Amino acid sequence: MELLLPSYLIEHYTIVNIEPIPSRIDIYLEEKLSVPKEYSKEQMISHGFHKQSVIRDFPIRGKQVYLYVKRRRWLNKKTDEVVSRDWNIIAKGTRMTEDFAIFLKGTN
Repeated sequence: MELLLPSYLIEHYTIVNIEPIPSRIDIYLEEKLSVPKEYSKEQMISHGFHKQSVIRDFPIRGKQVYLYVKRRRWLNKKTDEVVSRDWNIIAKGTRMTEDFAIFLKGTN
């Protein structure tokens, strides 16, 4: 999977399921239970997940690829602030990975 998915996802997410469907491949990812480095000095606890996001990525063997991503929320025990890992994989204004959006833009 390291050759197929963006490195950011491989580093911070676990693949929990892959469903090959005749016309597409659905890949389900869940954020790992590791505190984001920008909050590593704080006392943080896992505080559930955001609503699942659906993102389109590069096709594989002629099949569409959909990534179903569950992002973790973190609670700062000292301040009661809820935070999340910086999410920079989605191209602005789309539901595609940034790499896929750049690729499609270049084909026009």
